[in-house]
Amino acid sequence: MSSPEEPLGQADRTEGDINLSDRRRAWQQANVDDATRETLARDSVAFLHQSLSTPCLTELTGCDGVYLTDASGRRYIDFHGNSVHQIGHAHPRVVEAVKRQLDELAFCPRRFTNQPAIALAERLAKLAPGNLAKVLFAPGGTAAIGIALKLARYATGRHKTISMRDSFHGASLDAISVGGEALFRDGLGPLLPGCFHVAWPSAEADAEAIEKIVVEEGDIGAVIAEPMRCTTIDRPPDAYWRRVRELCDRHGALLVFDEIPLALGRTGRMFCCEHSGVTPDIVVLGKGLGGGVMPMAAAIARADLDIAPHRALGHYTHEKSPLGAAAALATLDVIESENLLERSRELGAETLERLREMQQRHDAVIGVRGLGLAMGVELDCADTAERVLYDCLANGLSFKVSAGTVLTLTPPLTITNEQMAQAVDTLDAALGKLTV
Repeated sequence: MSSPEEPLGQADRTEGDINLSDRRRAWQQANVDDATRETLARDSVAFLHQSLSTPCLTELTGCDGVYLTDASGRRYIDFHGNSVHQIGHAHPRVVEAVKRQLDELAFCPRRFTNQPAIALAERLAKLAPGNLAKVLFAPGGTAAIGIALKLARYATGRHKTISMRDSFHGASLDAISVGGEALFRDGLGPLLPGCFHVAWPSAEADAEAIEKIVVEEGDIGAVIAEPMRCTTIDRPPDAYWRRVRELCDRHGALLVFDEIPLALGRTGRMFCCEHSGVTPDIVVLGKGLGGGVMPMAAAIARADLDIAPHRALGHYTHEKSPLGAAAALATLDVIESENLLERSRELGAETLERLREMQQRHDAVIGVRGLGLAMGVELDCADTAERVLYDCLANGLSFKVSAGTVLTLTPPLTITNEQMAQAVDTLDAALGKLTV
């Protein structure tokens, strides 16, 4: 295991931007004042250190709309947001809904119910594709993945799963067992048994790898996948998911789509899987469901999978959180009233065209792809990606680096044309400096 003092290799860069790199330290030297250094030192002492977070980059003091504000007063257009910011940060309708709910009913123990939770479950059932109609809430996406895994076992009587290498479905032991990112798995010892992994499908994929395991094992309980990889913005062809759906139906496995970062308009549809026309047996969503204000996630299943009344599928303390439900209902209201699905499709297409034009002018850009307002710019190497990241941060644009070389660009769906143009200009300028 590498220590903070050891050099960072390519393998260390595969899941996100590194928080112990030389470029990170150089950025902090140039952009963090003494008072913030004291705050970061306190943070470093107080929290367990882990990759991708502690030690932290800098201190935030505000978030509003598309912007993050740090302790030095610098504002960043947020193209990262940990995928909670579909409707921007601190949307006034969500904040007001939570404040109002605090005055009415702040908490609801599991043995009781409440109007906001029921209303949210009913609304999600109406919005969900196909025959998905039964809901369980959880305080986060990882927990909702756990619900889906348990329900698949109860429904099929099987524990084996197929998922994708390098995928991320949460950081708990059950989620990393079906997930495939080395950062979350390596060095931990035995994980859940029966977790098979296949390569993320290429553009020409025909699901042969999944078919081979399903046929050879004969007792696969679930296939779990993102309908589009949210980090690198890789989308399999629709025919791939149709074939996977067919295999699951034929061999008695459930299809589980993890839409935790993708649902709620990110790709221009309420659910990403709607683009392919393939409906899973269970869909999991979270991240932005609470409007970036309250932790909230959900598993939505076929009605006929309501088969475990005497078992515990979730059983979380905040299972029917009235605050989380109020935030989620307000979030759905914003998406509908501000026409954010259409906005995501139209602005995403316009921005993708500009990014492709930019590719023609910068040799370091080897690929551009996107769906709605989920966009990826692939660069020629990890060092280039890191240089661009910290140049953009110094000039007020924040985004994630995925798989070492992909700039993952996921702005709020509420971003204005002017803010989008400013962000793309910042990226363009950073790429232009690579040859200087």
